[in-house]
Amino acid sequence: MRDGPFSVDVTPDWEGLRDCILREGTPQRVHYIELFLDAEIEDEICRRYGVLDGLDSDDPHFAQKRTIAIQRFLGYDYVQCGVEGMDLPLSEWAHAEDAGPLARDGGRAFLDEHKGIISNWEEFEAYPWPDPDAYTTYGLEWYQENLPDDMCIIGSGGSFAEPINWMMGYETLCYALYDQRDLVKAISDRLIEISSAALRRTLEFDRVKMVWGSDDMGFKTGTLISPDDLREFVLPGHKIMARMAHEAGCPHLLHSCGNLESIMEDLIEDVGIDARHSFEDVIEPVVEAKRNWGDRIALLGGIDMDFLARADEEQIRARVRDTLRRCMSGGGYCLGSGNSVANYIPVDNYLAMQDEGRKFDFSSLTG
Repeated sequence: MRDGPFSVDVTPDWEGLRDCILREGTPQRVHYIELFLDAEIEDEICRRYGVLDGLDSDDPHFAQKRTIAIQRFLGYDYVQCGVEGMDLPLSEWAHAEDAGPLARDGGRAFLDEHKGIISNWEEFEAYPWPDPDAYTTYGLEWYQENLPDDMCIIGSGGSFAEPINWMMGYETLCYALYDQRDLVKAISDRLIEISSAALRRTLEFDRVKMVWGSDDMGFKTGTLISPDDLREFVLPGHKIMARMAHEAGCPHLLHSCGNLESIMEDLIEDVGIDARHSFEDVIEPVVEAKRNWGDRIALLGGIDMDFLARADEEQIRARVRDTLRRCMSGGGYCLGSGNSVANYIPVDNYLAMQDEGRKFDFSSLTG
């Protein structure tokens, strides 16, 4: 192992990760999961520790080799990959200065909440919807043949609430839920069509061992649209994604920000998720989620992002130990941030979380 920030070496073990997510007993070690790391975080880690030493940036497969090198260095058991050609054009972005310690060139971008690119039937018909027949699988093909045997691919499991919101604009969507419900339904149906085709292509590759949907549906105190509207326009898409994943023998994971208490029974019993990701202390700390739902699904991540951004190293290490003691028994928990490793989280704080997980003492488990 190259010189680095970790006290214990970790070898990837995708089967151990899968078994942990499926709650098939207390794992042999802590497994990690993240929706993503901001590019600025990855670049800083690569610079500090020479993670990419020996890789040729002109290699046509540099992007895939870079991803494998970073994931293995940080202790992850997987790479994430899906089809190419499913981009959904959105309206203009607004930009604001990025004040993070690893500031992003061009600042942070925000979509217009008032009006998006589809607000009527004419705009719906004119929208450049992706053509499933034009999807390509370049990345999946390369990983299928070249990914180390101890790692797996996690495939994309679709998104429905977010693109409806982004395409219409949140304000326009709220009005449309009153007077243009047929338009909302048409967008939902089209998203299901193109997402199902994408997942079908993805699941043709047997190195894909899990499916991860990503779809923010809530905010601090509730869902962004009513639970009944989610049941009509959003959850059917996720139910199809989960069914396809399960038919292929893959667990189905769901990332969704916000307070989802009003639809948790739907997600577990109707949609059929195997794990939920994204937790905030001000909504539901992950240790509470483990107590409330941990006998039915896995809980992923949950080291609060605000905490990771503000706490010192010893506070982070103490919280990681406490979270693992309370969540690891029987499996069903993977260590990670509450959402993602954003560029405003100090790199040393993120690495302290990873390191503490590597040296966790399983004899301290409380459950």
